[in-house]
Amino acid sequence: MKTIFYCILAILGTALLWSCSSARHVPQGQYLLDNVSIEIDDSTDNISEQEMRTFVRQQPNHKMLWSMKLQLGIYNMSGKDSTKWWNKWIRKVGEPPVIFDSAQTDDGVRQLTKALINKGYLGATVDVDTVLNTKKRKADVTYRLHPGIPHRISSITYDLPDDSLGYEILRDTSQFIIRKGDLLDRSLLEVQQDIITQNLRRNGYYSFTKDFITFSADTTENSYDADLTLRVNPPRTMPGRETTDVSHLRHIVRSITCITDYNPSKTENLRDIAGLDTVMYKGLTICYGGKRYLRPSVLYDNCFIRPGQPYDEADVNRTYTAFSRLGILKFTNIRFEPAGRIGDLELLDAYILLTPGKSQSVTFEIEGTNSEGDLGVAAAIGYTHRNVGKGSETLSAKFRGAYESLSGDIKGLINNRFMEYSIETGIAFPKFKAPFLRESFKRKIQAQTEFNISLNYQERPEYTRIIGTAGWSYRWRERYSANRHVFTPLDINYVYLPKSTNDFINEIAPDNPLLRYSYEDHFIMRLGYQFYHTNKRRDNIFARNLQKDIYTIRVNAEIAGNLLFLINSIFTHRSDFHSEPYKVFGIRYSQYFKAEGDFGYVHYFDRRNSIACHAGLGIGVPYGNSYVLPFEKRFYGGGANGVRGWAVRTLGPGSFNGSNSVSSFMEQCGDIRLDMSVEYRAKLFWVIEGALFVDAGNIWTIRDYPEQPGGAFKFNQFYKQIAAAYGVGIRLDFNYFLIRFDMGMKAHNPASGAERWPLIHPDWGRDHSFHFSIGYPF
Repeated sequence: MKTIFYCILAILGTALLWSCSSARHVPQGQYLLDNVSIEIDDSTDNISEQEMRTFVRQQPNHKMLWSMKLQLGIYNMSGKDSTKWWNKWIRKVGEPPVIFDSAQTDDGVRQLTKALINKGYLGATVDVDTVLNTKKRKADVTYRLHPGIPHRISSITYDLPDDSLGYEILRDTSQFIIRKGDLLDRSLLEVQQDIITQNLRRNGYYSFTKDFITFSADTTENSYDADLTLRVNPPRTMPGRETTDVSHLRHIVRSITCITDYNPSKTENLRDIAGLDTVMYKGLTICYGGKRYLRPSVLYDNCFIRPGQPYDEADVNRTYTAFSRLGILKFTNIRFEPAGRIGDLELLDAYILLTPGKSQSVTFEIEGTNSEGDLGVAAAIGYTHRNVGKGSETLSAKFRGAYESLSGDIKGLINNRFMEYSIETGIAFPKFKAPFLRESFKRKIQAQTEFNISLNYQERPEYTRIIGTAGWSYRWRERYSANRHVFTPLDINYVYLPKSTNDFINEIAPDNPLLRYSYEDHFIMRLGYQFYHTNKRRDNIFARNLQKDIYTIRVNAEIAGNLLFLINSIFTHRSDFHSEPYKVFGIRYSQYFKAEGDFGYVHYFDRRNSIACHAGLGIGVPYGNSYVLPFEKRFYGGGANGVRGWAVRTLGPGSFNGSNSVSSFMEQCGDIRLDMSVEYRAKLFWVIEGALFVDAGNIWTIRDYPEQPGGAFKFNQFYKQIAAAYGVGIRLDFNYFLIRFDMGMKAHNPASGAERWPLIHPDWGRDHSFHFSIGYPF
């Protein structure tokens, strides 16, 4: 992996050198468009240079860090013979020189002028200045924008075709985004069209579109005030509409038909489709094909359209979302057909068209290993059934076996091989499965219920171990927000060592409770909650441009052992839990509280350059029946997602120096975590991205443990123990996944006895750390 990282850096370095001769492939008599700048009158605060740049079609070659034309440099690495494979590939990866075109420059003037007028600057003018450097064969273009005084909305009137429609439009004007005093900005008017249209389509106006809404502005000479009129045109004014109606009519859903075996390739009239088996269920007509592969109650629960109710586009979208959660379905489509008129109401027949997919699948996996001459093999088989109970319940099961031979002296060991068997099984229900809850509540949150259980049997030379887990959880996403939740009422982790070599634990950890705990029998029964929130827009009709600022919040909290502790306390009293703890099945169980939160923020300068920030904090507190957090629940420092100047589990806790300990892997963990990072990201060329980063943070223990000297958190010392690192990263972005290579260097090392400031006294062998991972670090 390091070789790949260094090769990419070498290519980037060579490309930067070639970028110096940027006009290498520019034809004689022509000019490379070297720079395009936009200057705006200082008196204008409502127009940004970045926004105006999007209206200029001819842009210079992309610049990394706003100065180096890396992609052009890569293109310049190619020779003149375009038939050679190397030159073809390099030119494909790079970016050809942008040749200055005066016609496109004139078009830029027209587009910028139009953009200013659309923003309300009706008297705007644009000048252009072109500088040609004949020696370097480069051209610089400067657009000078003179917006002038903008026109503003002085009054708003409404011209509506009937009172019913007018009531729906004007009953909640707090949602309107145009106000008196606003600029006469066309983009704001278009958003206002979308808001009104969306509101009407949620209140029965099925056939209403934004094209019915028009705006007219009355301006007077020598005045910058505009009288705005919002007009809703009647249906008969729209081309292609054969109607004499002068008013827009509300639509009522007359009937709902669900066709469970719809074939998209056929074009039969939906009214003529006759199912082999028709069922009426709570007002829903269900036309089954060959099989009743979904229960009527499942179809009803996932349909939010109701007969006799006005058409509501939100209910249609909720129905789409609900059916998309059913794994047995391949396609879902919803159509509406006119069904006549009653008075001033239009009737609609709704058709929910479902196409099933494969219900069952089997997967196979096989792998081989070679550990210093000891050969091994592993194989796994997985099975998935996506409709096990005719409610789109997903049942999954996986069995895995692994074997590795063991050579050398095995005297004194209990096993002469490495052997592992594991089985995992789980079932997921596409609804909230819980007693004593109303059906309306279950339908509202649309949660997925998951139950899972696993068993792992391991044979190692020194011991035989059995690990069992069981879990019950709910997952759901809120309807109109980007909030996601995971609630785990019960999660059990059980570890049991039935056999081990004589005095095995005392030999590997005579005086280390942290290391002993990971190999002793233990039992964890916990309750947990996870929360995720982001402001990133998804399918938002108002998201016209690049979203500049995106943030995410993640919060996890869990608590373990309290229920067992309460039961034990009722029947048995303990005064010293450290020497005489409570047990279940003869095993000491863990009791603790753990919480952690992470905040991530990304600011996009443009579509190729961004800066990302991250801050994280976590704390775990053992109490009652536990003196130490379970090893798998403790925090660790360093690694690809931590302070990247350190390898994983080599930082902290506090000033503890793990390099002086034989079992540092087990000892370099803690109960408190603090992480901070800043990272600049730039899309370079092809799928390659670059990054520069600075990380800081550490872990600490909540108590003084003898085997971790200097690791305890203390308010008057912790800030001195914050480690810092800097580095460079290369990422390969393949859209669906991202491969990350990061190289970090230590800047401040809080470890006792180590060089305190490697930033000032760097040592490559001592201070660098290389990381390979999938996905961004935050």
